Amino acid sequence: MKTTLQFLLFMLLALAVIVLAILLGDLGAWYFAWLVGTAMIVLLAAAGGVLLDTQEEHARRKVVAASG
Repeated sequence: MKTTLQFLLFMLLALAVIVLAILLGDLGAWYFAWLVGTAMIVLLAAAGGVLLDTQEEHARRKVVAASG
């Protein structure tokens, strides 16, 4: 049942994307690039935040180990 619901959801999503592509016409490629670029910026910012937290945690553990 779960697989069927997922299939139907993705089919509806594909239908919505096709309708949007028809409505947008030549601007569709620009909007697609904008969405992909925005998603990439968000993912890169999240990855940078994770790396910063990891570096700070590593430095904190190093200081505790040296003083303890």
